[in-house]
Amino acid sequence: MSHDSLGNIPVYKQALDLCSMSREIASFVSCNKDLLKLYQSNSLRDHIADSLLTDAILIPQQIAQAESSGSLAVRIKSASFVNVMIRNINSYCNGLERDGVKETEYLNLLRREIRSFRKSFKEWRKSISKGRSDLSWNFNDYMGY
Repeated sequence: MSHDSLGNIPVYKQALDLCSMSREIASFVSCNKDLLKLYQSNSLRDHIADSLLTDAILIPQQIAQAESSGSLAVRIKSASFVNVMIRNINSYCNGLERDGVKETEYLNLLRREIRSFRKSFKEWRKSISKGRSDLSWNFNDYMGY
């Protein structure tokens, strides 16, 4: 599936917006302004910012993978993985706040973006299962148990 056709999928566009906002916040809160080297830092805040960035980048990749796959199992695993990453990003916001980020309005903006994304995500997730109510959406599905 091409990038252009993915742009017509609302949840993918929102995932890209979430990614951009996460990049801006990671850049703002980190001590190390080279975002590619955050993982090398000794700062907890930099590690949280790196994790935030990593998960935010993986979300649109997983949506694209699900959209391009004809396999229901792959689609379910991608959606389950996105669900885990959404929860992680919320946790990273909490972690940054506990680490002393004073500009909580930025974290609250990201939390609002996540809530908005989650609504689109739930609609998209229903659409990829093609109405099958027998599918469960949990971490065990992602892990293949």
